Amino acid sequence: MATPVHPPHHAGVAPGGREATTLRGFFGVFRYSRRALELVWSTNRALTLALALLTLIAGILPASVAYVGALIVDAVVGAIRAGGGVATRVAQLVVLEGILVAAIAAAQRGLSLCQSLLRAQLGQRVNVMILEKALTLELQHFEDSEFYDKLTRARREASTRPLSLVTRTFGLVQNGISLVSYGVLLARFSPWAVAVLLLAGLPAFVAEAKFSGDAFRLFRWRSPETRMQIYLETVIAREDHAKEVKLYGLGPRLLERYRDIFRRLYREDRALTVRRDAWGFALGLIATAALYGAYAWIAVTTVRRLITLGQMTMYVALFRQGQAAVSAMLAAVGGMYEDNLYLSTLYEYLETNVPQPAGTAVRGPHPEDGVRFEDVSFSYPGAEESALEHVTLHLTPGTSLALVGENGSGKTTLIKLLTRLYAPTAGRILLDGQDLAQWDERALRERIGVIFQDFARYQMLVGENVGAGDERFFEDEARWRTAAAKGRASEFIETLPSGYRTQLGKWFRDGRELSGGQWQKIALSRAFMRIRADILVLDEPTAAMDAQAEAEVFEHFRQLARERITILISHRFSTVRMADQIAVLNRGRIVERGSHEELMQLNGRYAQLFTLQARGYR
Repeated sequence: MATPVHPPHHAGVAPGGREATTLRGFFGVFRYSRRALELVWSTNRALTLALALLTLIAGILPASVAYVGALIVDAVVGAIRAGGGVATRVAQLVVLEGILVAAIAAAQRGLSLCQSLLRAQLGQRVNVMILEKALTLELQHFEDSEFYDKLTRARREASTRPLSLVTRTFGLVQNGISLVSYGVLLARFSPWAVAVLLLAGLPAFVAEAKFSGDAFRLFRWRSPETRMQIYLETVIAREDHAKEVKLYGLGPRLLERYRDIFRRLYREDRALTVRRDAWGFALGLIATAALYGAYAWIAVTTVRRLITLGQMTMYVALFRQGQAAVSAMLAAVGGMYEDNLYLSTLYEYLETNVPQPAGTAVRGPHPEDGVRFEDVSFSYPGAEESALEHVTLHLTPGTSLALVGENGSGKTTLIKLLTRLYAPTAGRILLDGQDLAQWDERALRERIGVIFQDFARYQMLVGENVGAGDERFFEDEARWRTAAAKGRASEFIETLPSGYRTQLGKWFRDGRELSGGQWQKIALSRAFMRIRADILVLDEPTAAMDAQAEAEVFEHFRQLARERITILISHRFSTVRMADQIAVLNRGRIVERGSHEELMQLNGRYAQLFTLQARGYR
């Protein structure tokens, strides 16, 4: 039989041994049960109370049915022995049993209804909690593959687990109540019968709990592979990848890779499932042997006339139903253990430590000072090399800076630091004479309009794509039009079927797709949504435009941004030369700085790159 590969310690397994094999690990994981109950209670108190009441009713009634059944049998036997007689008593008992059975059915239906309604509300509640937490995370969290695995696990499983845990908890209570009522009646036959009933199901429960822990560790360990499957589905089935997948014939290769991952995961699942079911069957035979041993014991006792035929019927039914209740309770405990394990991923994600911004400043003491980088260095988390080293810059209001350098030289990283998506590893950045760390984040970002080279293409209305530049005016059509005119997007927007109300993207009905240049004009317009922004950053925003269109856009842009600080990243030197200052970056350092004329006279790196590009236009 295949044996599943066990994950390394970092995947959630304690160095001293598997947590599922120790009582401490088993019971310790139930710490999330209380939190799940609190979550369900706070989601809908009325439904939770109804669920509890119906659970109580459904737990008490089955023993009552068994007791009434015994009375019916004894009443019938008594009537037969008496040679007939009035059957009123029997009829009354049958009607009573029918009412009790109907009440059980009603309680079960009510439980199902409450669970369905709670499932919808709780699933939404947990997903909102996950997304709300995502809004508080820093950029570094999204760029960390291990954290992304944590987020994926939380979204895939944990949103359904709280209700599952609560449902099992109430089921445990229901079966516990039933078992107590069965035990009270069964103890009249023999206390040993109660002991046999309770102990017979324990071996199967131990096996179930053990394999639940194995399944969870397997789930945690292979999160990267599962995420790769999700990614491959996206690449094969999304319109933004379809062109290249078809053109390069990548479809069969990607699909085969998808199948390979499934086959590998399936082998692990199959091995675990086979072991789980084999052990479950073998240990379940103990419970079956106990049932029929008790059956024989009760039958012999009846033959010896120590109990009546009705009592025999009742005790056999009680033992059978009691054994089912014990099995259900132990399965519920095993399931609760598994749910707690999965819930640990949810709360592990929700409790991710995110440093709270300490800054409160909304203005600086020296507005005329502009932006300063003072000996700034930065390294990405886990990276061996610095992305920026000892960068010093000063930009006063009304000046423009162009950043030039090869890909990976640190240009975009510098912008991430300016917008405080990351904090410098060393040195500091000041705005209006105030350290960025002391600024209120919202006030700081209102001062900056940024268009990154990988700007988002929202599958929303055209106007909303423009309005995304300033959330406060997200639905303000007048602001859309003003910003689009400044970004040179208004001309083509007005030719669209519904103008600014045109749906973009192919995910939704009647969605329109734009050219790369049109999308870039939309993105450029976003920068002009922020009227209060006096720092404008353009990170390769016109790469999809031809040289002439780009030159026109930037000339127009420069006229509109005369009183602002402008930072431009571009590989086209015809555009770069428009800037007041040009900084050349190489491996995170500024190696040259000056105007276009000064750098050409220097005959260094900039002049070499400019000459090389100019040669291509001859």
